[in-house]
Amino acid sequence: MTSPLPISLREAPVTHSATEVPFPSSRLWKWRNKMSLLDGPLNVLGQRTTGESVRTQNVMAASAIANIVKSSLGPVGLDKMLVDDIGDVTITNDGATILKLLEVEHPAAKVLCELAELQDKEVGDGTTSVVIIAAELLKSADELVKQRIHPTSIISGYRLACKEAVRYINENLTIGTDDLGRECLINAAKTSMSSKIIGGDADFFANIVVDAALAVNQKESFLVNGYAVNCTVGSQGMVKRVVNAKVACLDFSLQKTKMKMGVQVLINDPEKLDLIRQRESDITKERIQKILASGANVILTTGGIDDMCLKYFVDAGAMAVRRVLKRDLKRIAKATGATFCSSLSNLEGEETFEPTMVGQAEEVIQERVCDDELILIKNTKARTSASIVLRGANDFMCDEMERSLHDALCVVKRVLESKSVVPGGGAVEAALSIYLENYATSMGSREQLAIAEFARSMLVIPKTLAVNAAQDSTDLVAKLRAFHNEAQVNPERKNLKWIGLDLVNGKPRDNKQAGVYEPTMVKTKSLKFATEAAITILRIDDLIKLFPDQKEGGPSYQDAIQSGSLED
Repeated sequence: MTSPLPISLREAPVTHSATEVPFPSSRLWKWRNKMSLLDGPLNVLGQRTTGESVRTQNVMAASAIANIVKSSLGPVGLDKMLVDDIGDVTITNDGATILKLLEVEHPAAKVLCELAELQDKEVGDGTTSVVIIAAELLKSADELVKQRIHPTSIISGYRLACKEAVRYINENLTIGTDDLGRECLINAAKTSMSSKIIGGDADFFANIVVDAALAVNQKESFLVNGYAVNCTVGSQGMVKRVVNAKVACLDFSLQKTKMKMGVQVLINDPEKLDLIRQRESDITKERIQKILASGANVILTTGGIDDMCLKYFVDAGAMAVRRVLKRDLKRIAKATGATFCSSLSNLEGEETFEPTMVGQAEEVIQERVCDDELILIKNTKARTSASIVLRGANDFMCDEMERSLHDALCVVKRVLESKSVVPGGGAVEAALSIYLENYATSMGSREQLAIAEFARSMLVIPKTLAVNAAQDSTDLVAKLRAFHNEAQVNPERKNLKWIGLDLVNGKPRDNKQAGVYEPTMVKTKSLKFATEAAITILRIDDLIKLFPDQKEGGPSYQDAIQSGSLED
């Protein structure tokens, strides 16, 4: 990752005396004022911050971002209410959503916002943890720099510590899921949802999530064994249910063909105008006949369908749905085995629609869910597909339920991919803290200090979990470290490595036995991404913020409003 701040340097004009190169008097003071900021042979038309100052500013910006999301971590974390410039309200405790809705100006803070977005895209969970760890690593590195440790040594130590941490997780803390079966997937989904608004109904939703992930048969939210589209049929006279559906997926409009702009038709006989209009209608009619001749009885298109075309479909007993989102249509084509068709024209310029381009589903039906009508495509033939229909008290709750289920689905997906989980509740971070502390003492170079600070930074996760649960973080983390130290020192008590925090009762417990699981990938990716983000910011020793170009003709209307001169 690179700093998002664009930097461009301009060489200042070389002048030997004030009389050789005349300056307009109105701009001379502004030019000299800018030049005075940076003296030397290379002048930068901007504000420059270097050395310890820029590093301190970056650490403060990263800490500010982490403090925003810190209180939302864990099963008893709090929610955030965000209101945008047009008054839309979002209530969530999802780290990626919070940081995406923030308008951040500082470049170092933007790096952490992009870090959360990357974690959400790559893994789907752990977005809050990765930001908190990155900020803590930066604060620890800043303390080392103040002790005259060179940033290069810190970076080297951090990379070594991250590599060792990932290796230790994979070799000592992972639990294979082959023997645990479906219960492991449900527990992983429940762990992900424990901090969400639907945490109270985690048992119910965890089963829905696992069923959807495994695409097997299945209160008011329910699983559709197929694909749900938020559309309706094009005409009230159409059939609402088609059995043994053959689906055509079209990425163009089915409307009366009209001459394009700039096309001129010269005729001598006014009666030929009707022939032209008739031919325009016949072109569209021929297209519809070719589609219906292929056997298609369900036509889905991203474009529009006019009344003339709808009449043909009604007469043929087919279902036509218009204005389907392209994203949905591509997924439907993939699930049914249909060809996503952008045009009927082949390489020779002829319009054809072959039966092989049609997909299949057991049933396509329009059903009413609450106040909305949905098109449900059930039991698709090519690939299994599943949709979860969520119902809640209001839009805010439904939006947060969607975000919660997205995280849980991603967690189940990662568990199925990696076939391994790790204990949650701060167990991994506490174990890494003890292991890296001991590993640091074996190093005979300056990297020892960086690895020791990396180990200390790992404790920010169990500490934050305890604080958010209104528990004594110092006491709980001390007990947790004692258990993990015993597990690593005494081979006979190695089962203590599964000990994590029970935030409800405020004491350590065996989280493997309690079923508190997280995907291994969430932990390893969080460590890697957080380390690289911290290193990216730590490497910066110069911040150059360019001045905006001065506008000719005086201040703008916006500048006058901000200065208050219009109020006089």
